[in-house]
Amino acid sequence: MKAVGYKHAGPIDRDDALIDLEIDKPTPSGHDLLVRVEAVSVNPVDTKIRTRREPEGDTPAILGWDAVGEVVATGDKAGGDKAGEFKPGDKVWYAGAINRPGTNAEYHLVDARITGHAPKNIPTAEAAALPLTALTAHEMLFDRLRVNDPVPGAAKAIVIIGGAGGVGSIAIQLLRVLTDLTIIATASRPETQDWVRELGAHHVVDHTKPLPEQIAALGIGAPAFVFSTNFSDTYAQAAADFIAPQGRFGLIDDPQNFNIMPFKSKAISIHWELMFTRSLFTTDDMARQGEILNEVAALIDTDKIRSTATAAYGTINAENLKRAHALIESGKARGKIVLEGF
Repeated sequence: MKAVGYKHAGPIDRDDALIDLEIDKPTPSGHDLLVRVEAVSVNPVDTKIRTRREPEGDTPAILGWDAVGEVVATGDKAGGDKAGEFKPGDKVWYAGAINRPGTNAEYHLVDARITGHAPKNIPTAEAAALPLTALTAHEMLFDRLRVNDPVPGAAKAIVIIGGAGGVGSIAIQLLRVLTDLTIIATASRPETQDWVRELGAHHVVDHTKPLPEQIAALGIGAPAFVFSTNFSDTYAQAAADFIAPQGRFGLIDDPQNFNIMPFKSKAISIHWELMFTRSLFTTDDMARQGEILNEVAALIDTDKIRSTATAAYGTINAENLKRAHALIESGKARGKIVLEGF
Protein backbone atom coordinates (compact mmCIF):
# COMPACT_ATOMS: atom_id res chain seq x y z
CA MET A 1 0.00 0.00 0.00
CA LYS A 2 1.03 3.64 -0.45
CA ALA A 3 2.36 5.66 2.47
CA VAL A 4 4.48 8.72 3.22
CA GLY A 5 7.25 8.70 5.81
CA TYR A 6 10.89 9.45 6.52
CA LYS A 7 14.07 7.47 7.15
CA HIS A 8 16.04 10.12 9.02
CA ALA A 9 14.88 12.94 11.31
CA GLY A 10 15.71 16.45 10.22
CA PRO A 11 14.63 19.72 8.60
CA ILE A 12 11.91 19.93 5.96
CA ASP A 13 14.13 21.50 3.28
CA ARG A 14 15.90 18.18 2.52
CA ASP A 15 14.82 16.22 -0.56
CA ASP A 16 14.25 13.14 1.62
CA ALA A 17 12.56 14.94 4.52
CA LEU A 18 9.41 13.02 3.51
CA ILE A 19 9.30 10.28 0.90
CA ASP A 20 6.67 8.21 -0.87
CA LEU A 21 6.72 4.55 0.19
CA GLU A 22 5.21 1.16 -0.55
CA ILE A 23 4.63 -0.83 2.66
CA ASP A 24 2.64 -3.87 3.77
CA LYS A 25 -1.03 -3.50 4.61
CA PRO A 26 -1.52 -4.03 8.38
CA THR A 27 -3.85 -6.60 9.98
CA PRO A 28 -6.18 -5.67 12.87
CA SER A 29 -6.27 -7.53 16.19
CA GLY A 30 -7.69 -6.89 19.63
CA HIS A 31 -9.23 -3.41 19.84
CA ASP A 32 -7.98 -2.41 16.39
CA LEU A 33 -9.97 -1.09 13.48
CA LEU A 34 -8.42 -1.31 10.02
CA VAL A 35 -9.38 1.94 8.31
CA ARG A 36 -9.07 2.84 4.64
CA VAL A 37 -7.84 6.41 4.96
CA GLU A 38 -9.70 8.96 2.87
CA ALA A 39 -8.42 12.29 4.20
CA VAL A 40 -5.90 13.59 6.72
CA SER A 41 -4.72 16.88 8.15
CA VAL A 42 -1.34 18.09 9.35
CA ASN A 43 -0.54 19.25 12.88
CA PRO A 44 2.48 20.80 14.62
CA VAL A 45 3.15 17.43 16.27
CA ASP A 46 3.91 16.00 12.81
CA THR A 47 6.66 18.55 12.28
CA LYS A 48 8.09 18.13 15.77
CA ILE A 49 8.37 14.36 15.48
CA ARG A 50 9.80 14.54 11.95
CA THR A 51 12.49 16.88 13.28
CA ARG A 52 13.35 15.06 16.52
CA ARG A 53 12.50 11.35 16.44
CA GLU A 54 14.68 8.94 14.51
CA PRO A 55 12.87 5.90 13.06
CA GLU A 56 13.50 2.58 14.73
CA GLY A 57 15.97 0.47 12.80
CA ASP A 58 15.52 0.42 9.03
CA THR A 59 11.75 0.88 9.12
CA PRO A 60 10.64 4.32 7.90
CA ALA A 61 8.49 6.32 10.32
CA ILE A 62 4.96 7.17 9.17
CA LEU A 63 3.55 10.47 10.43
CA GLY A 64 -0.01 11.78 10.59
CA TRP A 65 -2.56 11.49 13.36
CA ASP A 66 -5.77 13.02 12.03
CA ALA A 67 -7.83 10.85 9.71
CA VAL A 68 -11.28 10.22 8.32
CA GLY A 69 -11.92 6.92 6.60
CA GLU A 70 -13.92 3.74 6.25
CA VAL A 71 -13.63 0.70 8.50
CA VAL A 72 -12.71 -2.34 6.38
CA ALA A 73 -11.96 -4.89 9.13
CA THR A 74 -11.95 -5.14 12.92
CA GLY A 75 -10.10 -6.94 15.68
CA ASP A 76 -11.97 -9.27 18.02
CA LYS A 77 -12.30 -6.55 20.71
CA ALA A 78 -12.86 -3.58 18.42
CA GLY A 79 -16.02 -2.48 20.18
CA GLY A 80 -14.04 -1.68 23.32
CA ASP A 81 -16.43 -0.95 26.16
CA LYS A 82 -19.28 -0.79 23.66
CA ALA A 83 -19.03 -4.14 21.88
CA GLY A 84 -20.18 -4.08 18.29
CA GLU A 85 -20.05 -0.29 18.01
CA PHE A 86 -18.00 -0.40 14.82
CA LYS A 87 -18.38 -2.60 11.77
CA PRO A 88 -16.98 -2.66 8.23
CA GLY A 89 -18.43 0.14 6.17
CA ASP A 90 -18.65 2.62 9.04
CA LYS A 91 -17.22 6.09 8.41
CA VAL A 92 -14.96 7.05 11.32
CA TRP A 93 -12.62 9.81 12.43
CA TYR A 94 -9.87 9.94 15.01
CA ALA A 95 -6.48 11.37 16.01
CA GLY A 96 -4.66 8.10 16.62
CA ALA A 97 -1.85 7.32 19.05
CA ILE A 98 1.61 8.85 19.11
CA ASN A 99 3.32 5.50 19.78
CA ARG A 100 1.88 3.80 16.66
CA PRO A 101 2.41 4.37 12.92
CA GLY A 102 0.55 7.39 11.59
CA THR A 103 -2.28 8.04 9.17
CA ASN A 104 -0.27 9.06 6.12
CA ALA A 105 -0.99 5.66 4.62
CA GLU A 106 -3.75 4.05 2.55
CA TYR A 107 -4.70 1.73 5.43
CA HIS A 108 -4.24 2.41 9.12
CA LEU A 109 -4.79 0.65 12.45
CA VAL A 110 -6.47 2.59 15.26
CA ASP A 111 -7.84 1.55 18.63
CA ALA A 112 -11.64 1.58 18.53
CA ARG A 113 -11.80 3.20 21.96
CA ILE A 114 -10.28 6.46 20.67
CA THR A 115 -12.37 6.47 17.50
CA GLY A 116 -15.66 8.21 16.77
CA HIS A 117 -18.30 8.12 14.07
CA ALA A 118 -17.46 10.83 11.53
CA PRO A 119 -19.83 13.76 11.00
CA LYS A 120 -22.26 13.28 8.14
CA ASN A 121 -22.99 16.84 7.04
CA ILE A 122 -19.58 18.12 5.95
CA PRO A 123 -17.12 16.89 3.30
CA THR A 124 -14.60 14.27 4.36
CA ALA A 125 -11.58 16.55 3.96
CA GLU A 126 -13.18 19.25 6.11
CA ALA A 127 -13.87 16.68 8.83
CA ALA A 128 -10.23 15.55 8.76
CA ALA A 129 -9.17 18.98 10.06
CA LEU A 130 -10.74 18.46 13.46
CA PRO A 131 -10.04 15.30 15.51
CA LEU A 132 -6.68 16.11 17.10
CA THR A 133 -7.40 19.78 17.70
CA ALA A 134 -10.94 19.14 18.94
CA LEU A 135 -9.73 16.51 21.40
CA THR A 136 -6.90 18.74 22.58
CA ALA A 137 -9.19 21.74 23.06
CA HIS A 138 -12.00 19.76 24.69
CA GLU A 139 -9.68 17.97 27.13
CA MET A 140 -7.91 21.19 28.07
CA LEU A 141 -11.09 23.20 28.55
CA PHE A 142 -13.21 20.67 30.39
CA ASP A 143 -10.80 18.11 31.91
CA ARG A 144 -7.81 20.30 32.81
CA LEU A 145 -9.00 23.91 33.20
CA ARG A 146 -12.55 22.92 34.23
CA VAL A 147 -13.89 26.12 32.68
CA ASN A 148 -17.44 25.47 33.86
CA ASP A 149 -16.19 25.52 37.47
CA PRO A 150 -15.96 29.25 38.38
CA VAL A 151 -12.93 30.88 39.99
CA PRO A 152 -14.08 32.98 43.00
CA GLY A 153 -14.00 36.70 42.25
CA ALA A 154 -12.66 36.26 38.71
CA ALA A 155 -14.25 37.49 35.51
CA LYS A 156 -16.05 34.69 33.69
CA ALA A 157 -13.59 35.01 30.85
CA ILE A 158 -10.83 33.08 29.12
CA VAL A 159 -7.84 34.29 27.13
CA ILE A 160 -6.76 32.05 24.26
CA ILE A 161 -3.19 32.82 23.24
CA GLY A 162 -2.81 31.89 19.58
CA GLY A 163 -6.51 31.94 18.77
CA ALA A 164 -6.14 31.57 15.01
CA GLY A 165 -4.23 28.26 15.04
CA GLY A 166 -5.80 24.84 14.72
CA VAL A 167 -6.43 24.31 18.44
CA GLY A 168 -7.42 27.91 19.12
CA SER A 169 -9.87 27.87 16.21
CA ILE A 170 -11.87 24.96 17.58
CA ALA A 171 -11.48 26.01 21.23
CA ILE A 172 -13.24 29.30 20.48
CA GLN A 173 -16.16 27.46 18.93
CA LEU A 174 -16.48 24.91 21.74
CA LEU A 175 -16.46 27.70 24.29
CA ARG A 176 -19.23 29.60 22.49
CA VAL A 177 -21.44 26.52 22.28
CA LEU A 178 -20.73 24.84 25.63
CA THR A 179 -20.04 27.72 28.04
CA ASP A 180 -21.10 31.28 28.83
CA LEU A 181 -17.54 32.56 29.15
CA THR A 182 -16.34 35.76 27.52
CA ILE A 183 -13.71 34.71 24.97
CA ILE A 184 -10.64 36.89 24.44
CA ALA A 185 -8.47 35.60 21.59
CA THR A 186 -5.04 36.83 20.59
CA ALA A 187 -4.19 37.41 16.93
CA SER A 188 -1.82 39.86 15.28
CA ARG A 189 -2.61 40.04 11.56
CA PRO A 190 -5.83 41.50 10.09
CA GLU A 191 -6.76 38.19 8.47
CA THR A 192 -6.25 36.18 11.67
CA GLN A 193 -8.10 38.76 13.73
CA ASP A 194 -11.04 38.54 11.34
CA TRP A 195 -10.87 34.74 11.49
CA VAL A 196 -11.14 34.50 15.28
CA ARG A 197 -14.00 37.00 15.33
CA GLU A 198 -15.79 34.96 12.70
CA LEU A 199 -15.40 31.85 14.85
CA GLY A 200 -16.96 33.56 17.86
CA ALA A 201 -14.35 35.44 19.89
CA HIS A 202 -15.95 38.30 21.83
CA HIS A 203 -12.72 40.31 21.93
CA VAL A 204 -9.43 40.18 20.02
CA VAL A 205 -6.11 41.48 21.35
CA ASP A 206 -2.72 41.66 19.63
CA HIS A 207 -0.12 39.33 21.15
CA THR A 208 2.72 41.36 19.61
CA LYS A 209 1.80 44.16 22.03
CA PRO A 210 1.61 44.11 25.85
CA LEU A 211 -1.34 41.92 26.81
CA PRO A 212 -2.12 43.08 30.39
CA GLU A 213 -2.89 46.64 29.25
CA GLN A 214 -5.09 45.48 26.37
CA ILE A 215 -7.05 43.07 28.57
CA ALA A 216 -7.49 45.65 31.32
CA ALA A 217 -8.83 48.10 28.73
CA LEU A 218 -11.70 45.71 27.97
CA GLY A 219 -13.15 46.57 31.36
CA ILE A 220 -14.36 43.09 32.22
CA GLY A 221 -12.00 42.34 35.10
CA ALA A 222 -9.27 39.73 35.53
CA PRO A 223 -9.97 36.57 33.48
CA ALA A 224 -10.31 33.27 35.31
CA PHE A 225 -8.58 31.18 32.65
CA VAL A 226 -5.74 31.29 30.13
CA PHE A 227 -5.27 28.72 27.38
CA SER A 228 -1.85 29.13 25.77
CA THR A 229 -1.38 27.27 22.49
CA ASN A 230 2.09 28.52 21.56
CA PHE A 231 5.12 30.49 22.82
CA SER A 232 3.95 29.90 26.38
CA ASP A 233 7.33 30.86 27.85
CA THR A 234 7.11 34.22 26.10
CA TYR A 235 3.71 35.03 27.56
CA ALA A 236 4.07 33.50 31.03
CA GLN A 237 4.85 36.76 32.84
CA ALA A 238 2.11 38.66 31.03
CA ALA A 239 -0.41 35.93 31.83
CA ALA A 240 0.60 35.96 35.48
CA ASP A 241 0.02 39.71 35.52
CA PHE A 242 -3.49 39.71 34.02
CA ILE A 243 -5.01 36.41 35.23
CA ALA A 244 -7.21 36.45 38.34
CA PRO A 245 -5.93 35.13 41.68
CA GLN A 246 -6.55 31.37 41.93
CA GLY A 247 -7.03 31.25 38.18
CA ARG A 248 -6.03 28.35 35.94
CA PHE A 249 -3.39 28.44 33.21
CA GLY A 250 -3.13 25.72 30.55
CA LEU A 251 -0.51 25.12 27.86
CA ILE A 252 -0.01 22.59 25.08
CA ASP A 253 3.32 23.56 23.52
CA ASP A 254 6.88 22.56 24.41
CA PRO A 255 8.73 25.62 25.71
CA GLN A 256 12.45 25.10 26.34
CA ASN A 257 12.20 27.03 29.60
CA PHE A 258 8.95 27.75 31.40
CA ASN A 259 9.23 29.79 34.58
CA ILE A 260 6.24 29.16 36.85
CA MET A 261 7.45 31.45 39.64
CA PRO A 262 5.38 34.45 38.44
CA PHE A 263 2.24 32.43 39.11
CA LYS A 264 3.01 31.67 42.77
CA SER A 265 1.71 34.82 44.46
CA LYS A 266 -1.70 34.36 42.85
CA ALA A 267 -1.79 30.58 43.50
CA ILE A 268 -2.34 29.92 39.80
CA SER A 269 -2.65 26.25 38.88
CA ILE A 270 -0.73 25.08 35.80
CA HIS A 271 -2.19 22.44 33.49
CA TRP A 272 -0.36 20.71 30.66
CA GLU A 273 -2.48 18.95 28.08
CA LEU A 274 -1.31 16.17 25.77
CA MET A 275 -4.07 14.62 23.73
CA PHE A 276 -2.09 11.37 23.39
CA THR A 277 -1.85 10.67 27.12
CA ARG A 278 -4.97 8.50 27.31
CA SER A 279 -3.89 6.24 24.45
CA LEU A 280 -0.20 6.24 25.41
CA PHE A 281 -0.95 4.93 28.91
CA THR A 282 -4.21 3.09 28.05
CA THR A 283 -5.90 4.93 30.90
CA ASP A 284 -9.13 3.63 32.40
CA ASP A 285 -11.00 6.50 30.74
CA MET A 286 -9.39 6.00 27.34
CA ALA A 287 -12.79 5.54 25.69
CA ARG A 288 -13.65 9.12 26.63
CA GLN A 289 -11.88 10.22 23.47
CA GLY A 290 -14.33 8.30 21.32
CA GLU A 291 -17.18 9.90 23.24
CA ILE A 292 -15.74 13.39 22.71
CA LEU A 293 -15.40 12.80 19.00
CA ASN A 294 -19.02 11.67 18.81
CA GLU A 295 -20.08 14.80 20.72
CA VAL A 296 -18.13 17.03 18.32
CA ALA A 297 -19.60 15.22 15.29
CA ALA A 298 -23.08 15.92 16.66
CA LEU A 299 -22.24 19.62 17.07
CA ILE A 300 -21.08 19.73 13.45
CA ASP A 301 -24.12 17.89 12.13
CA THR A 302 -26.43 20.33 13.93
CA ASP A 303 -24.49 23.33 12.53
CA LYS A 304 -23.30 24.50 15.94
CA ILE A 305 -19.62 24.42 15.02
CA ARG A 306 -17.76 24.36 11.73
CA SER A 307 -14.61 22.86 10.29
CA THR A 308 -11.39 24.78 10.76
CA ALA A 309 -9.94 23.61 7.42
CA THR A 310 -8.52 26.62 5.61
CA ALA A 311 -6.31 25.05 2.93
CA ALA A 312 -6.51 21.88 0.81
CA TYR A 313 -3.12 20.70 -0.45
CA GLY A 314 -4.29 17.97 -2.82
CA THR A 315 -3.60 14.25 -2.56
CA ILE A 316 -1.66 12.56 0.24
CA ASN A 317 1.91 12.37 -1.07
CA ALA A 318 5.37 13.44 0.01
CA GLU A 319 5.50 16.63 -2.05
CA ASN A 320 2.20 17.97 -0.75
CA LEU A 321 2.94 16.98 2.84
CA LYS A 322 6.31 18.75 2.70
CA ARG A 323 4.50 21.93 1.64
CA ALA A 324 2.13 21.56 4.58
CA HIS A 325 4.97 20.95 7.06
CA ALA A 326 6.83 24.00 5.76
CA LEU A 327 3.81 26.27 6.23
CA ILE A 328 3.23 25.05 9.78
CA GLU A 329 6.89 25.58 10.65
CA SER A 330 6.69 29.13 9.27
CA GLY A 331 4.29 30.07 12.07
CA LYS A 332 1.90 31.64 9.57
CA ALA A 333 -0.69 28.86 9.31
CA ARG A 334 -4.32 29.77 9.98
CA GLY A 335 -6.70 26.96 10.84
CA LYS A 336 -5.82 23.55 9.38
CA ILE A 337 -4.29 22.10 6.19
CA VAL A 338 -6.04 19.02 4.78
CA LEU A 339 -5.15 16.43 2.13
CA GLU A 340 -7.44 13.88 0.53
CA GLY A 341 -6.93 10.58 -1.32
CA PHE A 342 -3.89 8.81 -2.71
